[in-house]
Order: sequence, then structure tokens, then C-alpha cells
Amino acid sequence: MPHWTRLKTLKTPDAFRAHLGSLGVALPMDDEVEHGELAPLARPVEGGGLRAGNRFCILPMEGWDGTADGRPTDLTRRRWQRFGESGAKLIWGGEAVAVRPDGRANPNQLVIAEETVGDLEALRLGLVAAHRERHGQTDDLVVGLQLTHSGRYARPSTRGPAPRIAYRHPVLDARLGIGSDEAVLADGELDGLVDDFVEAAANAARAGFDFVDVKHCHGYLGHELLSGYRRLGRYGGTLENRTRFVREVVQGIEAAAPGLRVGVRLSIFDMRPYAPGPDGSGVPAAGDYDSAFGLSDPSAPPTIDEASAVVGVLEHLGVRWICATAGSPYYNPHVQRPALFPPSDGYDPPEDPIVGVARQIDATARLKARHPGVLFVGSAYSYLQEWLPCVAQRVVRDGLADLIGIGRLVLSYPQFPADVLAGRPLAARLFCRTFSDCTTAPRNGLVSGCYPLDPYYLKHPAAAMLKRIKAEARG
Repeated sequence: MPHWTRLKTLKTPDAFRAHLGSLGVALPMDDEVEHGELAPLARPVEGGGLRAGNRFCILPMEGWDGTADGRPTDLTRRRWQRFGESGAKLIWGGEAVAVRPDGRANPNQLVIAEETVGDLEALRLGLVAAHRERHGQTDDLVVGLQLTHSGRYARPSTRGPAPRIAYRHPVLDARLGIGSDEAVLADGELDGLVDDFVEAAANAARAGFDFVDVKHCHGYLGHELLSGYRRLGRYGGTLENRTRFVREVVQGIEAAAPGLRVGVRLSIFDMRPYAPGPDGSGVPAAGDYDSAFGLSDPSAPPTIDEASAVVGVLEHLGVRWICATAGSPYYNPHVQRPALFPPSDGYDPPEDPIVGVARQIDATARLKARHPGVLFVGSAYSYLQEWLPCVAQRVVRDGLADLIGIGRLVLSYPQFPADVLAGRPLAARLFCRTFSDCTTAPRNGLVSGCYPLDPYYLKHPAAAMLKRIKAEARG
């Protein structure tokens, strides 16, 4: 693996800019971070019936720690309480919650159903109470719930994968052992799944959530439907057909839960699936390939034409909140989640991770320019570490995105947004250095958390198991 520069070694803005220049990368950046009510990151943002009190957003993160019947546990409650304590005023979905049991990505994923509404309401109330205790005001706190069906990556029980797919994929089918059309969802089954999403949204409204995210990212079913160019029937081929699922869900929610707002987390571009090459670095799948929504070349700025078309459809439906992301953690994680160290089932990064950060910031900025009436949450910021506030402030100041999404970083440093907004010195020892243990653990059946930096997980029984798994993987 090439020796990529560790960002913590870059001590000044000039050193950081020199590093970017050596890579041919441009990032918006301020040298100093402002504080106070008029600071760019502290200003409220409003649209589509929702108002968030600052520009920080907590992205959805699962812990693989629910009960077998889809309810939260103490670990889940702890994570959500820390989201509330963070000081961020937008909680994008908390985590992915399956709309029915067969759509779970793991046997311990949360499920929203009639019998779990009370549990999810208590989970939300715990987050709000933690925010109130730490930060006082909650009338400008916006909390959503991410609704999902995992589709190709469904693994609802300990018996193993149980994929349901939008179409036969020329590369991913082999990786998942799919050898027939049996896993393909028929149009009638998708009609029924629309109803499941609508019912789930109505239950989320009963649980008091401000909005739901109809998840269309990371290779899960909603995202895969957008790339169903060769799928036959009412859900494939044309843009109208490929967006039929999300259109009918959004329209159904409007009818079933009129006061509930809708957002969409969208993978706005994609790349070929990657796998470890001879030296362990990621290499893309070979041959002709067009089975991706917004297929982009890593050597060029990503295409956003397809994403723009979908955002246009959503905007016409009244959706005003989009959380932009890219790729998938399953087949090209360096695109989706730039990191210096791969998870156990991954590959060494084929590019300096800062390139992936800049790629997502640029694509989101170009999409925002095309759709100024839509509020965009940006992703892929955690890898910036100490430089995150400087880049985030300039992004918001220049209108390149409306909110800054924080993912892995909040697991290790939950008070990061509050520290930035208050002008407190940042805790360098808590920054996520992208060791990927929070992914390696669940890939091996363990709960997810920040094992290197969160004292709670350092002492968790799974920590010793994770250490042994990583040692065995190194040989």
C-alpha cells in the first residue's frame, strides 16, 4: 500500500494546503473558525417545514445491537443519547430501521412496526432529553428516522444472507452467491413494499419523529432500483419507472401522515465495485460495466446528471431535504467512506483518502448549484479530522452545502459539534483516525462502536474478540 500522509502530521493551514496541492486536490477552506451566533456553522437553516438551529447534522449509524425482534437495547440508547449530547441540531435518521423483518441488514437491526412504535418513541425522547440537559433549547432540534429495506444486502437472521434484488447484477451477484432469478423482486412485491414504507412512516409519525428518510443509497434496495436500466416492468428502464418506488412512497406518506416531512439520503454518484488486488490495494472490476447509478470514473469529476434528474423529481414532489453520499460500503467503501485503514473485508485505499473527501464535497456543491431550493447535507467529512471545522465553515459560507454531516467522528468524539460552536479547544485524542473497527466488528458479528477511543467499548467483552479477529486476519 502506498504511504498516504496522515493528516494529524499537518500542523498548519499552509502545510495542509501544500499536501492538497501535491495531490492536485482543491478543497474550500478557512484558516480560522468563527464562533458566536453569527458564525456560519451556528446559523439556523430552514426549509420544507423544518428548522434546524445550526449547520451540524449527525448521519445515520447502526450499532448492530438491537434485540432479535428489532427493539433498541442499552447500547442503542447510549448511542442515541450521545447524538443528542453532540449539539448538532439535525439528526438524520439516527440509524437505518427496517420497514419489515426481511429487510434487515443484520439480525440485530431495528424494525419499525406496530409493536415497536413505543420503543422507538422512547429512543427519540431519550435523545431529546439528553440534548435538553446539555444544551437547553430543543425547539430547533430536528430528529428523523431512516427507513430501509436492505435488498441485496438483507441478512435478517443468523442463518445468513437472504438477498432480495432489483435485477441480476453482472458483478455483485457472484460475490453474494446469487445464481438465479429467484431473488429478484417482482413488480407486485415492490407494490407491497411501497405500502410497507408508508405504514412505517405513519408509525414514525406516531413515535413523534419530525421526518423520515426514504433511504436511496449505499447499494440497498432503493438505490439499486435507480440503476435498474435493464429491469423490465413498471419499476425499470426509464427514469419514470426507476423513480416509481420513491415517488409512490413519498406520495403515500403525504396521504397517510400529512404532517410528517420526507428527506432522502441519496448516493449521488457511484463507481465500479472494487476488490483487493495483488498488493492488497483496491482495484476496480474489469470489463464493460454500466450497472451503477451515476457511474463515474475515479480520474475525473463525478457525473451528477442522473442524481440531478432524481433530485428534480423529488423536488417536484415537495422533498426539500437531501443527504448526499456516494457509493457503497459493500463494494467500493473508499468511495463512500474515505479511510486510511480498511475494514477486515475491505482493501487498502487505492488513492489518498483526502481525494475521496474532495470528490464528495465537489459533487454535492455542483448538485446544490443546480438545485438551490433544496437543502443539502454533505457527507465524507470525518476523514478531515482537525481540518474538518475549517473546511466545513467555508463550505457553508460559500453555499456549497447547507449542513455538514458527521458520521464516524461522533462515535469517538460526540461533543465535537458543541466544542466547535463554542470555540473550545478541540480534543485531538478523540478524533477518529479511520481505523475502521466500527465496521470490522459488525462484519464479524460483533456490536459496532469506537473500540480504539471510546472507553466504554475498550472495556466491552467484544473488544478482546475484535482484537483476536484482527490478529488472525494479519496472519
